[in-house]
Amino acid sequence: MERQRMMKLLRFVANHLVDLKVTGGENVHDGTPYIVATSHISRLDTPFLMLSTHRQDIIAMVAREYEKAPFFGWFLNKLGVIWISRDGYDLGAFRDASVHLKNGWIVGIAPEGTRSKTQELLEGKPGAALLAIRNQVQVIPTAVLGSTEVFQRLLRLKKARVEVRFGKPFLLPQVHDERTTKDRLQQATDEIMCHIALLLPEERRGFYANHPRLAELQAERNAPQKTEIFPNGEQL
Repeated sequence: MERQRMMKLLRFVANHLVDLKVTGGENVHDGTPYIVATSHISRLDTPFLMLSTHRQDIIAMVAREYEKAPFFGWFLNKLGVIWISRDGYDLGAFRDASVHLKNGWIVGIAPEGTRSKTQELLEGKPGAALLAIRNQVQVIPTAVLGSTEVFQRLLRLKKARVEVRFGKPFLLPQVHDERTTKDRLQQATDEIMCHIALLLPEERRGFYANHPRLAELQAERNAPQKTEIFPNGEQL
């Protein structure tokens, strides 16, 4: 109940102070668990991520260092997040996230593991890939734009402009043995990060700007759509 009240308050404030544009919202289906893997440039990314979908069953993984932050930590605790340590593998946080996924929730995570101070993509860490592979849920690549400029615009008495872009969900290959090798995790992490990079302007793609997998994804996106002709002459 407290979480619902906080979400209502957040939506009310955001509606009056922010022009929030959501692209690809149709990719987030009801009743399906997802890992939303997002770029990370601001502390405000988490609230905007949670506001950008109509679904209420969404929770984000947030660095534990913010738990004690004045107001922000209190706010996130009320909103409901999964606190995760940046130091090593946080088994408790991953178990909590897995429980939410099994219950059909969306779990948001920033694979970079920290905010990018340059707004360019940093090298991804394997946590998001491991969570997706172990739980066999689809990943929705996501990019948040404009969240670093919110306070500056508000101080100038202007509405902030933020855009959240959802890509199409995809499933990482299944693991047929009990161990997930380092190479396999690296490949899966690169796959997630290149999908995120595809949603960003070229100057924001950072570490993945020249990655061969990103070039493949760009070619697939730019390829002309095939039109299927049925025997009766109708087109699909």
